[in-house]
Amino acid sequence: MVSVSEIRPTHWHCARTWRRAGVNTAWCLLGCAIGDLGTILFFQVTGIAWAVWAILGLAIINGLLTSIALETFILMRQMALGLAFRTAIGMSFLSMIAMEVAMNLVDVWLTGGAKLTWWVVPIMLLAGFLTPLPYNYWRLKALGKSCH
Repeated sequence: MVSVSEIRPTHWHCARTWRRAGVNTAWCLLGCAIGDLGTILFFQVTGIAWAVWAILGLAIINGLLTSIALETFILMRQMALGLAFRTAIGMSFLSMIAMEVAMNLVDVWLTGGAKLTWWVVPIMLLAGFLTPLPYNYWRLKALGKSCH
């Protein structure tokens, strides 16, 4: 655990760190979107009658799982499988949860349920990208930690 005294002041104007945080966040978003949007689409196409919050809960879980799987796969190029898995979970799990919750809240807010439309998906993805971005920047700048 990092104590408050160990954290250096964060300077929010570092373009290099914003770019790195953006790349990390984009990879995380790709993984989350595959599981999340895939789950919502499945229920939308099949017409299986689940409560909206049950669908969104499952979508969040599936988004987390696919994001962890994708990040583990990417990290395996740099490290062993076990370490890649632990790194994928440990470095970005909070970011993934924030991303998933933001995407699904936007979906419910704009469509009234768990529904994918041509116009809501880009807004969901934008919310999913912007929500964890400052946190990912902070982790890189203050703690020197990233998952990619």
